[in-house]
Amino acid sequence: MSDAMIRVSADVRDRLAVIAESRGTSIRSLVQEFAEETLTEEERRERAERTRAYLAEHFGVEVSDEESAAMGARLRAAFAQQQGAAE
Repeated sequence: MSDAMIRVSADVRDRLAVIAESRGTSIRSLVQEFAEETLTEEERRERAERTRAYLAEHFGVEVSDEESAAMGARLRAAFAQQQGAAE
């Protein structure tokens, strides 16, 4: 696999360096991890649909769009609260 250059401002590069150092890794590994683990909106929708199908097939649970949105909101709120407590 060949390498590619990504142009970012010096501020962004410096921020990436700080984040990478705090995680004990390199900027290269940090960017690679981000690219591999970050889902697009379409990928998130597909994953949600697969999860709904699995719940229906294996547990007989039908999750509505409204229930899914409500749970997503609860999870985001819990995550934000956890992040606030960690700071």
